Parts: sequence; structure tokens; C-alpha cells
Amino acid sequence: MPNSVYKKIELVGCSPTSLSEAISNAIAAAAEDHGNLGWFEVKEIRGNIQNGKVSQYQVSLKVGCKV
Repeated sequence: MPNSVYKKIELVGCSPTSLSEAISNAIAAAAEDHGNLGWFEVKEIRGNIQNGKVSQYQVSLKVGCKV
């Protein structure tokens, strides 16, 4: 990757099912607006709890977009 330049896009993906799906949802949304996605890094994991059970997974991540 000589002379590559990337822009970082910060996102929060959500899913009622899993962390993996939350990440995939965020990446899919970024892919609609930006081309040349190259990588992602997870910054934070959190979620919501209802009635003593996980009701939603949330993942903060940064996605690298080649410019």
C-alpha cells in the first residue's frame, strides 16, 4: 500500500441480535455512501438492557475509506 491515504469515518452500528451484526450493519451503511472501504477498528462496545436481558448491541467503530 505505498502512498495510500485513508479517511476515517466514525459510526455506531446497532443490532438486536449480535455484535457481529451491529458491525456489519455499520459497514453496510458506510458502503452505501463511501467507496473503497478498506478496514475497520472497534472503539467501544455497549448495549441496552430491558427486563434483565440484552435488548440491543451497539458497536462504535471507525471505518477506513481510501481517498
